[in-house]
Amino acid sequence: MDDQSTRGDISAYGLTTCSGGNISLRVGESHVLITPSALDKGLINFRQIALMTLDGENLSSALKPSIETDMHLKILRARPDIKCVVHAHPKYASLYTAAGSSRINTDLLAEARFLLKEPAFASYALMGTEALGDTVSTSLSKGANAVLLENHGVLTVGQTLLQAFDRMEVLEAAAEMSIHSMNTIKVNHLSHEQLKEIDSLHQK
Repeated sequence: MDDQSTRGDISAYGLTTCSGGNISLRVGESHVLITPSALDKGLINFRQIALMTLDGENLSSALKPSIETDMHLKILRARPDIKCVVHAHPKYASLYTAAGSSRINTDLLAEARFLLKEPAFASYALMGTEALGDTVSTSLSKGANAVLLENHGVLTVGQTLLQAFDRMEVLEAAAEMSIHSMNTIKVNHLSHEQLKEIDSLHQK
């Protein structure tokens, strides 16, 4: 899967509205590519993606980058281990952003635990503000791969665009499973020892 098809899948798979959400990709040590505001993520091409420095200078002055640019840059500065950030509004995971202390269970499936660890939670801040960038980057600073933005949406990170998108899909699936498990069937959670065993795979 190439980067353009991955961008399209974010909308096609129902993970956000066609113009909602945003994506950034680290280029080298000091530059970032970031999607524009208010354009269909499935239709944009590389000429519409802004190139910026990690310090925030827009090197594509004719283009207007996402209003969430500050958030993306702060995350990439705080997490030199990741190269891509995907922000979207999938319906089940986003429901949890308005659910207070409720959490998405990543201990129903081993894949969810391995890819997502324990999703972080970022307190509400107005979209497009420095406060949002501060709270989200702080939430991710301890190594989480996913974060729920209170009453807003969700965000995943990865070494590649595909990895970050995969984590977004798995997060949404885990959220849907969590909701269904409350009302329909008795489920078995992975045990504490099983969770520790899965977590130890990251050390290998």
